Amino acid sequence: MLRVSILFFVASTLAVSMLASDPPRIVFLTGDEEYRSEESMPMLAKILRRDFGFHVSVGFSLDENGSIDPNAATSLTRTEELKDADLMVLFLRFRRPDQASFRHILDYLKSGKPVVGFRTSTHAFRFAKESQYSDWGYQDDPTFIHSFAGGNLTRELLGQKWITHHGHFSDGYKTLTSVTIDSAAEDHPILRGLERFEAYSWLYHVEGGGDTIAGDPQFLLNGKSLQSNKEDRGQLNRYPISNPVAWTKTHSHGFSYARVFMTTLGHPYDFKIPMMRRFALQGILWALSCEELIPPNGVGTEIDGVYKPNNSGFGDKYKKGLKPDDLFE
Repeated sequence: MLRVSILFFVASTLAVSMLASDPPRIVFLTGDEEYRSEESMPMLAKILRRDFGFHVSVGFSLDENGSIDPNAATSLTRTEELKDADLMVLFLRFRRPDQASFRHILDYLKSGKPVVGFRTSTHAFRFAKESQYSDWGYQDDPTFIHSFAGGNLTRELLGQKWITHHGHFSDGYKTLTSVTIDSAAEDHPILRGLERFEAYSWLYHVEGGGDTIAGDPQFLLNGKSLQSNKEDRGQLNRYPISNPVAWTKTHSHGFSYARVFMTTLGHPYDFKIPMMRRFALQGILWALSCEELIPPNGVGTEIDGVYKPNNSGFGDKYKKGLKPDDLFE
Protein backbone atom coordinates (compact mmCIF):
# COMPACT_ATOMS: atom_id res chain seq x y z
CA MET A 1 0.00 0.00 0.00
CA LEU A 2 2.87 2.37 0.81
CA ARG A 3 4.45 1.68 -2.58
CA VAL A 4 1.14 2.43 -4.31
CA SER A 5 0.78 5.68 -2.38
CA ILE A 6 4.33 6.77 -3.23
CA LEU A 7 3.86 5.96 -6.92
CA PHE A 8 0.57 7.87 -6.98
CA PHE A 9 2.17 10.86 -5.24
CA VAL A 10 4.98 10.96 -7.80
CA ALA A 11 2.59 10.58 -10.75
CA SER A 12 0.14 13.18 -9.46
CA THR A 13 2.95 15.63 -8.65
CA LEU A 14 4.25 15.36 -12.20
CA ALA A 15 0.73 15.77 -13.57
CA VAL A 16 0.08 18.88 -11.48
CA SER A 17 3.43 20.32 -12.61
CA MET A 18 2.57 19.81 -16.27
CA LEU A 19 -0.94 21.18 -15.83
CA ALA A 20 0.36 24.28 -14.04
CA SER A 21 2.06 25.44 -17.23
CA ASP A 22 -1.09 25.06 -19.30
CA PRO A 23 -4.16 24.42 -17.10
CA PRO A 24 -7.25 22.99 -18.81
CA ARG A 25 -10.07 25.36 -19.63
CA ILE A 26 -13.58 24.32 -18.58
CA VAL A 27 -16.80 26.05 -19.61
CA PHE A 28 -19.90 25.27 -17.55
CA LEU A 29 -23.21 26.05 -19.28
CA THR A 30 -26.09 26.35 -16.82
CA GLY A 31 -29.76 27.06 -17.35
CA ASP A 32 -32.66 24.99 -16.05
CA GLU A 33 -35.96 26.03 -14.54
CA GLU A 34 -36.05 23.35 -11.86
CA TYR A 35 -32.81 22.20 -10.26
CA ARG A 36 -30.79 25.34 -9.46
CA SER A 37 -27.87 24.51 -11.74
CA GLU A 38 -27.00 28.21 -11.48
CA GLU A 39 -26.00 27.48 -7.87
CA SER A 40 -24.55 23.96 -7.99
CA MET A 41 -22.29 24.32 -11.01
CA PRO A 42 -20.47 27.48 -9.79
CA MET A 43 -19.86 25.62 -6.52
CA LEU A 44 -18.12 22.79 -8.39
CA ALA A 45 -16.28 25.27 -10.60
CA LYS A 46 -14.80 27.04 -7.55
CA ILE A 47 -13.47 23.76 -6.16
CA LEU A 48 -11.84 22.89 -9.49
CA ARG A 49 -10.24 26.32 -9.70
CA ARG A 50 -9.00 26.26 -6.11
CA ASP A 51 -7.78 22.66 -5.88
CA PHE A 52 -6.46 22.11 -9.41
CA GLY A 53 -5.76 25.57 -10.79
CA PHE A 54 -8.02 25.07 -13.82
CA HIS A 55 -9.30 27.98 -15.87
CA VAL A 56 -13.06 27.85 -15.33
CA SER A 57 -15.96 29.97 -16.53
CA VAL A 58 -19.70 29.63 -16.00
CA GLY A 59 -22.42 30.65 -18.42
CA PHE A 60 -25.96 31.47 -17.28
CA SER A 61 -29.41 32.22 -18.62
CA LEU A 62 -29.99 35.94 -18.05
CA ASP A 63 -32.95 38.31 -18.22
CA GLU A 64 -32.89 41.60 -20.13
CA ASN A 65 -31.30 43.33 -17.13
CA GLY A 66 -28.42 40.88 -16.92
CA SER A 67 -29.75 39.08 -13.85
CA ILE A 68 -29.75 35.29 -13.63
CA ASP A 69 -33.14 33.96 -14.68
CA PRO A 70 -33.45 30.19 -15.30
CA ASN A 71 -36.74 30.84 -17.09
CA ALA A 72 -34.99 32.87 -19.81
CA ALA A 73 -34.69 29.84 -22.08
CA THR A 74 -33.34 31.74 -25.10
CA SER A 75 -30.38 33.14 -23.15
CA LEU A 76 -27.15 31.18 -22.81
CA THR A 77 -23.96 33.09 -22.09
CA ARG A 78 -20.24 32.28 -22.45
CA THR A 79 -20.71 29.87 -25.35
CA GLU A 80 -18.13 31.81 -27.35
CA GLU A 81 -15.51 30.64 -24.83
CA LEU A 82 -15.98 27.07 -26.01
CA LYS A 83 -13.63 27.88 -28.89
CA ASP A 84 -10.66 27.58 -26.53
CA ALA A 85 -12.19 25.14 -24.03
CA ASP A 86 -10.89 21.67 -23.18
CA LEU A 87 -14.19 20.57 -21.60
CA MET A 88 -17.83 21.58 -21.86
CA VAL A 89 -20.04 20.84 -18.84
CA LEU A 90 -23.80 20.95 -19.42
CA PHE A 91 -26.55 21.36 -16.87
CA LEU A 92 -29.33 22.62 -19.12
CA ARG A 93 -33.06 22.08 -19.55
CA PHE A 94 -35.21 23.05 -22.54
CA ARG A 95 -32.87 25.82 -23.74
CA ARG A 96 -33.50 27.56 -27.05
CA PRO A 97 -30.28 29.49 -27.68
CA ASP A 98 -29.94 31.72 -30.71
CA GLN A 99 -28.17 30.36 -33.77
CA ALA A 100 -24.82 31.96 -32.99
CA SER A 101 -24.74 30.54 -29.45
CA PHE A 102 -25.77 27.09 -30.57
CA ARG A 103 -23.22 27.09 -33.38
CA HIS A 104 -20.53 27.57 -30.73
CA ILE A 105 -21.76 24.39 -29.04
CA LEU A 106 -21.88 22.45 -32.29
CA ASP A 107 -18.41 23.66 -33.28
CA TYR A 108 -17.09 22.51 -29.93
CA LEU A 109 -18.57 19.04 -30.45
CA LYS A 110 -17.14 18.83 -33.96
CA SER A 111 -13.70 19.56 -32.53
CA GLY A 112 -13.82 16.13 -30.88
CA LYS A 113 -13.56 17.31 -27.27
CA PRO A 114 -15.10 15.79 -24.11
CA VAL A 115 -18.49 16.53 -22.56
CA VAL A 116 -19.96 16.22 -19.07
CA GLY A 117 -23.73 16.24 -18.55
CA PHE A 118 -25.92 16.52 -15.46
CA ARG A 119 -29.54 15.40 -15.01
CA THR A 120 -31.80 17.47 -17.30
CA SER A 121 -29.12 17.65 -19.97
CA THR A 122 -30.90 14.60 -21.40
CA HIS A 123 -33.33 17.28 -22.58
CA ALA A 124 -30.93 20.21 -22.71
CA PHE A 125 -32.50 21.78 -25.80
CA ARG A 126 -36.04 22.24 -27.07
CA PHE A 127 -36.31 24.12 -30.32
CA ALA A 128 -39.36 24.83 -32.46
CA LYS A 129 -40.46 21.82 -34.47
CA GLU A 130 -39.55 23.53 -37.73
CA SER A 131 -36.07 24.52 -36.49
CA GLN A 132 -32.99 23.17 -38.28
CA TYR A 133 -31.89 21.96 -34.84
CA SER A 134 -35.06 20.07 -33.94
CA ASP A 135 -33.20 16.73 -33.88
CA TRP A 136 -31.72 17.94 -30.60
CA GLY A 137 -35.24 18.13 -29.18
CA TYR A 138 -38.35 20.13 -29.96
CA GLN A 139 -41.66 21.18 -28.45
CA ASP A 140 -44.34 19.08 -30.10
CA ASP A 141 -47.27 20.62 -28.20
CA PRO A 142 -47.03 24.40 -27.63
CA THR A 143 -50.02 24.25 -25.25
CA PHE A 144 -48.18 21.92 -22.82
CA ILE A 145 -45.23 23.45 -20.97
CA HIS A 146 -43.47 20.10 -20.47
CA SER A 147 -43.94 18.76 -24.00
CA PHE A 148 -40.85 17.30 -25.63
CA ALA A 149 -40.14 15.21 -28.71
CA GLY A 150 -37.18 14.23 -30.82
CA GLY A 151 -33.87 14.50 -29.02
CA ASN A 152 -32.09 11.72 -30.90
CA LEU A 153 -28.91 13.76 -31.28
CA THR A 154 -28.90 14.43 -27.55
CA ARG A 155 -29.28 10.70 -26.96
CA GLU A 156 -26.40 10.01 -29.33
CA LEU A 157 -24.22 12.50 -27.45
CA LEU A 158 -25.05 11.76 -23.81
CA GLY A 159 -26.59 8.30 -24.04
CA GLN A 160 -30.25 9.04 -23.46
CA LYS A 161 -32.93 11.67 -24.04
CA TRP A 162 -35.84 12.48 -21.77
CA ILE A 163 -38.27 9.58 -21.23
CA THR A 164 -39.84 9.71 -17.73
CA HIS A 165 -39.05 9.44 -14.01
CA HIS A 166 -40.40 7.66 -10.96
CA GLY A 167 -42.01 10.76 -9.48
CA HIS A 168 -40.99 13.27 -6.83
CA PHE A 169 -42.42 13.09 -3.34
CA SER A 170 -41.80 15.54 -0.48
CA ASP A 171 -39.31 17.29 -2.76
CA GLY A 172 -36.13 18.13 -0.86
CA TYR A 173 -37.43 16.81 2.46
CA LYS A 174 -36.37 13.21 1.99
CA THR A 175 -34.06 11.18 -0.22
CA LEU A 176 -35.69 9.31 -3.09
CA THR A 177 -32.95 7.22 -4.72
CA SER A 178 -30.51 4.75 -3.21
CA VAL A 179 -27.22 4.96 -5.14
CA THR A 180 -24.78 2.04 -5.31
CA ILE A 181 -21.62 1.27 -7.28
CA ASP A 182 -21.97 -0.98 -10.31
CA SER A 183 -19.97 -4.12 -9.53
CA ALA A 184 -18.42 -4.20 -13.00
CA ALA A 185 -16.94 -0.71 -12.55
CA GLU A 186 -15.45 -0.89 -9.06
CA ASP A 187 -11.94 -0.09 -10.32
CA HIS A 188 -12.94 2.91 -12.40
CA PRO A 189 -11.05 6.06 -11.35
CA ILE A 190 -14.27 8.07 -11.14
CA LEU A 191 -15.35 5.79 -8.28
CA ARG A 192 -12.25 6.16 -6.10
CA GLY A 193 -13.22 6.87 -2.51
CA LEU A 194 -16.91 6.49 -3.28
CA GLU A 195 -19.46 4.71 -1.08
CA ARG A 196 -23.19 4.16 -1.43
CA PHE A 197 -25.37 7.17 -0.63
CA GLU A 198 -28.96 8.31 -0.94
CA ALA A 199 -29.84 11.13 -3.31
CA TYR A 200 -32.67 13.65 -3.27
CA SER A 201 -33.05 13.21 -7.04
CA TRP A 202 -36.00 11.09 -8.05
CA LEU A 203 -34.95 8.32 -10.38
CA TYR A 204 -34.86 8.97 -14.12
CA HIS A 205 -35.75 6.09 -16.42
CA VAL A 206 -33.03 5.57 -19.03
CA GLU A 207 -32.66 1.80 -19.51
CA GLY A 208 -34.89 -1.27 -19.57
CA GLY A 209 -38.43 -2.02 -20.66
CA GLY A 210 -37.34 -1.64 -24.27
CA ASP A 211 -35.10 1.40 -23.77
CA THR A 212 -31.31 1.33 -24.06
CA ILE A 213 -28.54 3.87 -23.54
CA ALA A 214 -26.95 4.75 -26.87
CA GLY A 215 -23.36 4.14 -27.81
CA ASP A 216 -20.79 2.34 -25.70
CA PRO A 217 -21.79 3.05 -22.09
CA GLN A 218 -19.95 1.78 -19.06
CA PHE A 219 -22.32 1.97 -16.12
CA LEU A 220 -20.82 3.41 -12.95
CA LEU A 221 -23.65 3.91 -10.47
CA ASN A 222 -27.07 2.33 -10.17
CA GLY A 223 -30.07 3.87 -8.50
CA LYS A 224 -33.09 2.25 -6.89
CA SER A 225 -36.20 4.34 -6.42
CA LEU A 226 -37.21 4.57 -2.76
CA GLN A 227 -40.72 5.71 -3.69
CA SER A 228 -42.07 5.16 -7.19
CA ASN A 229 -45.23 6.23 -8.96
CA LYS A 230 -44.42 3.58 -11.57
CA GLU A 231 -44.61 0.95 -8.85
CA ASP A 232 -47.90 2.42 -7.61
CA ARG A 233 -49.29 2.11 -11.14
CA GLY A 234 -48.01 -1.42 -11.75
CA GLN A 235 -45.62 -0.27 -14.49
CA LEU A 236 -42.31 -1.74 -13.29
CA ASN A 237 -42.08 -4.13 -16.24
CA ARG A 238 -41.92 -1.08 -18.47
CA TYR A 239 -40.01 1.19 -16.07
CA PRO A 240 -37.82 -0.89 -13.72
CA ILE A 241 -37.42 0.35 -10.16
CA SER A 242 -33.63 0.22 -10.57
CA ASN A 243 -31.77 2.08 -13.31
CA PRO A 244 -28.30 3.40 -14.09
CA VAL A 245 -27.77 6.90 -12.73
CA ALA A 246 -24.26 7.46 -14.11
CA TRP A 247 -22.13 6.17 -16.96
CA THR A 248 -19.26 6.98 -19.24
CA LYS A 249 -19.30 6.67 -23.02
CA THR A 250 -17.77 8.30 -26.07
CA HIS A 251 -19.25 10.69 -28.60
CA SER A 252 -18.25 11.07 -32.22
CA HIS A 253 -20.02 14.27 -33.22
CA GLY A 254 -16.62 15.43 -34.43
CA PHE A 255 -13.81 13.70 -36.25
CA SER A 256 -12.67 11.55 -33.35
CA TYR A 257 -14.11 9.81 -30.32
CA ALA A 258 -14.23 11.93 -27.18
CA ARG A 259 -15.00 11.09 -23.58
CA VAL A 260 -18.46 11.65 -22.10
CA PHE A 261 -19.44 11.48 -18.44
CA MET A 262 -23.16 11.62 -17.72
CA THR A 263 -25.22 11.42 -14.54
CA THR A 264 -28.98 11.77 -14.11
CA LEU A 265 -28.46 12.93 -10.51
CA GLY A 266 -28.47 16.65 -9.85
CA HIS A 267 -31.07 17.82 -7.33
CA PRO A 268 -29.60 20.94 -5.67
CA TYR A 269 -29.52 19.15 -2.32
CA ASP A 270 -27.60 16.20 -3.83
CA PHE A 271 -24.58 18.48 -3.99
CA LYS A 272 -24.70 18.99 -0.23
CA ILE A 273 -23.63 15.34 0.02
CA PRO A 274 -19.81 14.93 -0.04
CA MET A 275 -20.07 11.67 -2.00
CA MET A 276 -22.02 13.44 -4.74
CA ARG A 277 -19.50 16.28 -4.93
CA ARG A 278 -16.62 13.80 -5.09
CA PHE A 279 -18.31 11.79 -7.80
CA ALA A 280 -19.07 14.89 -9.88
CA LEU A 281 -15.56 16.30 -9.54
CA GLN A 282 -13.94 12.98 -10.41
CA GLY A 283 -16.20 12.60 -13.42
CA ILE A 284 -14.99 15.99 -14.64
CA LEU A 285 -11.35 15.05 -14.05
CA TRP A 286 -11.81 11.78 -15.93
CA ALA A 287 -13.48 13.53 -18.86
CA LEU A 288 -10.42 15.80 -19.06
CA SER A 289 -8.17 12.70 -19.10
CA CYS A 290 -6.80 13.89 -15.75
CA GLU A 291 -7.65 10.77 -13.76
CA GLU A 292 -4.05 10.73 -12.50
CA LEU A 293 -5.14 13.61 -10.25
CA ILE A 294 -7.68 11.41 -8.45
CA PRO A 295 -6.12 9.91 -5.29
CA PRO A 296 -6.90 6.31 -4.28
CA ASN A 297 -9.28 7.61 -1.59
CA GLY A 298 -10.86 10.23 -3.82
CA VAL A 299 -10.51 14.00 -4.17
CA GLY A 300 -11.31 16.49 -1.46
CA THR A 301 -14.85 17.82 -1.30
CA GLU A 302 -14.54 20.92 0.89
CA ILE A 303 -16.74 23.68 -0.48
CA ASP A 304 -15.09 26.99 -1.38
CA GLY A 305 -17.34 29.48 0.37
CA VAL A 306 -20.97 28.67 1.16
CA TYR A 307 -23.39 26.41 -0.66
CA LYS A 308 -26.97 26.97 0.48
CA PRO A 309 -29.07 26.46 -2.65
CA ASN A 310 -32.77 27.00 -2.95
CA ASN A 311 -34.83 23.83 -3.21
CA SER A 312 -35.85 22.57 -6.63
CA GLY A 313 -39.05 23.80 -8.19
CA PHE A 314 -40.45 25.77 -11.10
CA GLY A 315 -41.51 29.36 -11.55
CA ASP A 316 -40.07 31.80 -9.01
CA LYS A 317 -38.26 29.29 -6.78
CA TYR A 318 -34.81 30.55 -7.80
CA LYS A 319 -32.96 33.39 -6.04
CA LYS A 320 -33.97 36.68 -7.66
CA GLY A 321 -31.75 39.57 -8.62
CA LEU A 322 -28.42 37.72 -8.69
CA LYS A 323 -25.80 38.67 -11.25
CA PRO A 324 -23.25 36.15 -12.58
CA ASP A 325 -20.52 37.73 -10.42
CA ASP A 326 -22.60 37.06 -7.32
CA LEU A 327 -22.21 33.32 -7.86
CA PHE A 328 -18.91 33.02 -9.72
CA GLU A 329 -16.29 35.73 -9.94
